Amino acid sequence: MPDVHLERDDQVALITVDSPEVRNGLTPEMSDALVAICDEVDDDPSVGAAVVRGAGGTFCSGADRREWDPSADQSEDTAYQRMGRVYKSFYRVGHLAVPTVAAVRGAAVGAGMNLMMATDLRVVADNARIIAGFLRIGLHPGGGFFTLAGRLMGREATAALGLFGNEVDGRRAAELGLAWESVADGEVEGRAVDLARVAAKDPALSRQAVRSFREELGPPGVPWSVALEFERATQMWSQRRRQAP
Repeated sequence: MPDVHLERDDQVALITVDSPEVRNGLTPEMSDALVAICDEVDDDPSVGAAVVRGAGGTFCSGADRREWDPSADQSEDTAYQRMGRVYKSFYRVGHLAVPTVAAVRGAAVGAGMNLMMATDLRVVADNARIIAGFLRIGLHPGGGFFTLAGRLMGREATAALGLFGNEVDGRRAAELGLAWESVADGEVEGRAVDLARVAAKDPALSRQAVRSFREELGPPGVPWSVALEFERATQMWSQRRRQAP
């Protein structure tokens, strides 16, 4: 079974990505499971908030590249659809019907950083490693990275991480506005759940409030849905280019 789990803590849904052998890297199959879990959360009116976390002391290392063939035609239907399933998963998290909190321990890399930024609020470990990582491996950013990062950190910090390969720890992430707060590693998940419980007390109200929050404070400029597709063609070009002589 795909390694994504759903548990309940009273009115808080706990969504866990669990593939420790690849530091919780997302496969298309896991991404499908994550979408299905989001549907399940939305369909349960007793859920008032959700916490997204990774198992084994790390958040998410991005897309699982073990089955990825960079020499393949990334516009070919099978390859295109597989990557699209990964994108859909964190986009779906970003559109859960309830307020969401990311509990970030260990590393959030690439698509894992997108998953973190898809939530409404983030609690990160002081020693967490936040890495865009795309250019480091010869790839153009994808999944709407620039829109997601820009609406949280602004232009300067987005350039530092997305264009110039800088890495930040949890403390710096909080200073930049990429997270609400950083705490000791062992306190991250408890703190995230505590925050979620406040919103979850009145599920009907929290669902209405988060809808207004997202509509009223939606990203300026290019919307996330448009950014996701805008980046995609260039990312496919960069994937093929890695194998060029």
